[in-house]
Amino acid sequence: MIDFIQQYGPITQALMATLFTWGVTAAGAAMVFFTKKVNPKFMDSMLGFAAGVMIAASFWSLLAPGIEMAEQMGQIPWLTAVIGFMGGGIFMRLTDLFLPHLHLGLKTEESEGIKTSWQRSTLLVLAITMHNVPEGLAVGVAFGAVAANLPSATIGGAIALAIGIGLQNFPEGAAVSLPLRREGMGRTKSFLMGQASGIVEPIAGVAGAAFVLYMQDFLPYALCFAAGAMIFVVVEELIPESQRTESHIDTVTMATMIGFTVMMSLDVALG
Repeated sequence: MIDFIQQYGPITQALMATLFTWGVTAAGAAMVFFTKKVNPKFMDSMLGFAAGVMIAASFWSLLAPGIEMAEQMGQIPWLTAVIGFMGGGIFMRLTDLFLPHLHLGLKTEESEGIKTSWQRSTLLVLAITMHNVPEGLAVGVAFGAVAANLPSATIGGAIALAIGIGLQNFPEGAAVSLPLRREGMGRTKSFLMGQASGIVEPIAGVAGAAFVLYMQDFLPYALCFAAGAMIFVVVEELIPESQRTESHIDTVTMATMIGFTVMMSLDVALG
């Protein structure tokens, strides 16, 4: 697989990788064709698994390489990491503050961001879409970093990141389509809305790869930025959502650790 991907340029690589992650989101959304409801404990565990994947990816695939690159490029590593990481978190906070969206399990009047008359289904999709921007950006930046020929960036590591993001996108797709179906929306429309939440990933992936190709001095910042954005999503959304039911917390915590272990193993093995 690595040899196949290496024959393409970094922007094409990022596009292929994020089309894969979008496809897994669609696969998760397709669960609506087979069931109207998934066991809440299972869904919470899947979200916990996704959180573990994103935490591991944030460090091994983004933050650590970003710090190493900053050192190789003569920057102050800790300062680059702080600026990039906090910049990613602040960006997501501002997006969360202004973009209209609705978290799962909440009433329409509890939507966040600027008040709007948009439909509940649109607000639900926007909540997940907002999460997918840093994921697509992270994959794109990872492939762009490989093209910079820095020792800390490897094609295997970028592929591991794409696989990890893909794995955690499955429950996110299902987390959109299934609630919409339970609220009375048709299967096809629920699926289309669920998969639409992942369509932003190829866009963000290509943009991320292109940015670091032409602005290589900012590459370490971009990697740390993506890490900060992903950690914000995990702490603000995935972990609280996965642990809403007290009786599931131990199971969900173990699922989070399994997700972390899977992503860590992928990155170490392929990177």
